[in-house]
Amino acid sequence: MANLRTKSDTPQARQMSLFDYVQKLEAERRKVTEGSLNVKERLRAALNAAIKQCNLSRHQIAGEMSHLIGADITRTQIDSWTAESKELNRIPAEYLPAFCRATGSIEPMRIIAEAAGAFAMPGPDAIRSEVQRLREQARKINSELRKREMFIAEMETKLQ
Repeated sequence: MANLRTKSDTPQARQMSLFDYVQKLEAERRKVTEGSLNVKERLRAALNAAIKQCNLSRHQIAGEMSHLIGADITRTQIDSWTAESKELNRIPAEYLPAFCRATGSIEPMRIIAEAAGAFAMPGPDAIRSEVQRLREQARKINSELRKREMFIAEMETKLQ
């Protein structure tokens, strides 16, 4: 007998929707075990990857960060934040936004945000998300307005 595939057995039917994927990520994120929020190595790797993908040298990144922060950042500091052997020298959290701006990578910030249970998105995506949230609020408000208008109309017919 031929092996017939049903519509629900196709790859598309088995593919997880974006909403389901985000829910799965959120459930995994809530599972906090000992050491699960230690992002030291992931952050160091993200810093190194950002530097490699950036068109600027470490010296230029340090200069740009110094300009953005208003304090001196040196290439030596960047080297110490990214070196595997340097256990005690980590990038200060207040320097991370300047590093991300200088390198053009939000990956280090995304790692920190996800560990805290949040999502980090580039500007346009964040604005799209805000627009969607406002549309949902508007639909909710319009629904409430319709309910009240129907209630007013119902009350007026009863009074006549």
